[in-house]
Amino acid sequence: MKKEIVQQTHSVFEQIKRIDEQGNESWSARDIAKTLDYLEFRNFKPVIDKAKEACTNSGQDIHNHFVQLHEMVQIGSGATRQIDDVKLSRYACYLIVQNADPTKEVVALGQTYFAIQTRLQELQQLDVYKQLNTEEEKRLFLRLEMTRHNKKLANAAKTAGVITSIDYAIFQNHGYMGLYGGLDAKGLHRKKALKKNQHILDHMGSTELAANLFRATQTEEKLNRENVKGKKEANKTHFEVGTKVRKTIKELGGTMPENLPVADSIKKLETRKTVQLKKPIKKKI
Repeated sequence: MKKEIVQQTHSVFEQIKRIDEQGNESWSARDIAKTLDYLEFRNFKPVIDKAKEACTNSGQDIHNHFVQLHEMVQIGSGATRQIDDVKLSRYACYLIVQNADPTKEVVALGQTYFAIQTRLQELQQLDVYKQLNTEEEKRLFLRLEMTRHNKKLANAAKTAGVITSIDYAIFQNHGYMGLYGGLDAKGLHRKKALKKNQHILDHMGSTELAANLFRATQTEEKLNRENVKGKKEANKTHFEVGTKVRKTIKELGGTMPENLPVADSIKKLETRKTVQLKKPIKKKI
C-alpha cells in the first residue's frame, strides 16, 4: 500500500507538470502549493522565499529557476482578476519541498520525488552518461563521480566542523549506517566479505554506486543549504540523508544495498581500459 501511495504521489507531480512549445518543463507554484496541501497561497509564499534564498546560496541564478508570473483568472459571471504565480524549474521545486512543512506526508514524498528526478536529470544531461552502455562503463563513470563528490562532501563537512581524519571517518560511518540499515564501514566489510585493504566503493556495482552518489550529493547540499554547524549535527545530517535514500529504495521495491552483489575491484577495470587504450591500432591493408 505504501509503495502505491508513493507512486500515486509521484504521478501527481508529473500530472501538474507543464511543457511549453520548446519542450521545456516547469511547474506552477500555485499547483505545487495545492498538491502540498497549503490551503492558502499566502501561507506558501514564505516557503518560496526560503527556496529562493537556498538557490542563491547554492550559487545558482534564481531567475533561471523562479519566474514571476501574472495571470488573469475567471472568478465567475465572466469577470476576471489578476493573480500572482511563479513558474518553477525542477530544481526550484526540489528546493521548495526541502523547505516546506516536513510534518505533511505529501511533502516528504515530494522531497523523494524531486530529489531523485533532479539527480537523474543532472546525469542525463551529461553527454558522457548518454553514451554509457555496459555495466563496466557505468561503474567507471559513477566511481569517478563518487571521487569528485566525496571531495565536495569533505569540504562541506569541514565547513560544518568535521576537521580531523578521525572526525571524517565517523562522519562517513553515519552516512553508511543510514543507507545500510545500521552497518558502518567495518560492518560492510564483514557483510560483503571484503578484506581490510579493499575499498568498499571499489567493489560496488553501478546500482549501489548510484545510491551512494545520491547519498553524498544530497548530504553535501543539505550541509551547505542549511548551514549545518558542529560535528554532531553534521553526523546527524549524513545519517538522516542515508536513511531517506534507503527508505526510497525500499518504497520503490529495490534491493537493499547491503544485499547487492560484490563486484570485482574497479582497479581491474581501470587497468584493462588503460591496456585497451594503449593497444596499437591495426591498419587495414
